[in-house]
Amino acid sequence: MAKINNNRILVNHIFSIYTETINLSILALLFSLESVFILQKWGPIYHTLTALSFLIFTIAKHHLSNPSPLYLVDFSCLKPPNHCRVPLSTYIEHVKMLDFLDEESVSFMAKVLKHSGHGEQTYLPPAIHFIPPKSSHHEATQEVHMALFPVLEDLLSKTKTCAEEIDVLIVNCSGFCPSPSLSSIVVSRFGMREDVKSFTISGMGCSASALAIDMAGGILKTHGNSNAVILSTEILSTGWYPGRDSAMLVLNCVFRMGAAAILVSNKREVRKRAKYRLVCSVRTQRAFDDKGYYSAFRDEDSDGFTGVCLKRDLLQVAGETLRSNIAILGRKLLPYTEMIMYAISIMKKKYFDKSTEIYVPNFKSVVQHFCLPASGKPLIREIGKGLKLGEREIEAALMTLHRFGNQSSSSLWYELCYIEAKERVNKGDRVWQLGMGSGPKCNSLVWECIRPIVGEAQIGVWADCIDSYPR
Repeated sequence: MAKINNNRILVNHIFSIYTETINLSILALLFSLESVFILQKWGPIYHTLTALSFLIFTIAKHHLSNPSPLYLVDFSCLKPPNHCRVPLSTYIEHVKMLDFLDEESVSFMAKVLKHSGHGEQTYLPPAIHFIPPKSSHHEATQEVHMALFPVLEDLLSKTKTCAEEIDVLIVNCSGFCPSPSLSSIVVSRFGMREDVKSFTISGMGCSASALAIDMAGGILKTHGNSNAVILSTEILSTGWYPGRDSAMLVLNCVFRMGAAAILVSNKREVRKRAKYRLVCSVRTQRAFDDKGYYSAFRDEDSDGFTGVCLKRDLLQVAGETLRSNIAILGRKLLPYTEMIMYAISIMKKKYFDKSTEIYVPNFKSVVQHFCLPASGKPLIREIGKGLKLGEREIEAALMTLHRFGNQSSSSLWYELCYIEAKERVNKGDRVWQLGMGSGPKCNSLVWECIRPIVGEAQIGVWADCIDSYPR
């Protein structure tokens, strides 16, 4: 393996030297010809030909060196084993058996579950099924193996890609940061190359997978002809809060097990088999604002137990974070007519009539499918209302929340998988993936479908239930 990797590095180095040698040779030839024309005092037409040749060379070099588009070749979502399912009644029954929770805490958790939008078939890792839940490093590591290994194996199988062909690996998980890192665990398990560029992203919340795609795109701009794999998950075994603070108990109720693996590439030859091309990505954050910064904050309660505290103004903060993101995204996507109407409404409200509602641009005119944050039914409906989306546009988020729960950053890929399983994505359609996380951060990805997507209803995580949705 090491010999193969060394040979590949040597070949790439030789090819780079060869390319630069050709470029310098062409420039030297053009310079020599122009020198001859000047010395021989030949007519202007010869100087024009030299200048034209130089212009063609410059344009061709720019075109060939210009980064290729970022293609989404394919992706896979984890379907946890059936023994990890946790019906709502079972969850509450187990919670009642925890001696550190009083009746008021149990009642609060039951209320959160009732309004969460979860169905009866969501999953929790084995460690959380124990009474009380286990939160050891060993259990968390086992959950990493259980979540990331199968989903990456499935991705490599369906894309006919070898682990040695991965040039960039990005693993995101907010709450569990072991040493060696999660990316090192994956590199070791799959025997990846010694020169693979590996990264582990932590603490980025539910927006992390969208952020990782943007990060991969930035890396591949300086590394042509490369493949990048993004692994997105949230490890719950270490995130269980063993206290009674209601603001911290919420996350015990709403997060569920899940993971996604995504293969993106800037190789020109993947154009024929890739599903999507990245149109644009937008990243914004409001960590500069104290209200936003502390809206979701990991801290200790009065008893010294660590948990994530969710403030009451979280929805308001989410709205402010979203507005700044879509303002930038709108300038990149929307037609001028929509932007003009939006600007006029702002001026009218500011200078003429304070009661005037600000015009909401019609994103449905440029985007056909929406993957929204699956953080909860109220947030999904609030975002849908703010963007003037109908039930069909928010369906993927609501159904993903019902079937799989809030899986943090990987939920966006279960939603896209749902839309594909419904065979709604046509060539030329655009998909908007919107990730929002603590910080607070908001990340948007807009993809364009570049080939017909059919047959997804028979494979993937929705294969056994897609016909029973929506419900």
